[in-house]
Amino acid sequence: MEEILKILEEIRPEFDFKASSNFIEDGLLDSFDIVTLVNILEEKYQIKIDGLDIIPENFSSAESIFNLVNKNKN
Repeated sequence: MEEILKILEEIRPEFDFKASSNFIEDGLLDSFDIVTLVNILEEKYQIKIDGLDIIPENFSSAESIFNLVNKNKN
């Protein structure tokens, strides 16, 4: 999960992701950030994230992003 927080901080260093309970509702990630994040995750973890999984709920917290990565590793 720490790795995911590091990636998020690289994308948007001006935000404190650890202090947020919902990245989308708090305005920390927008649609462009999510596309960027998907590309980074796919490259870093050698996975393919299905377009149907690119929904706000899967990017609302470090835990939800972590779960999305693990779901696509299988």
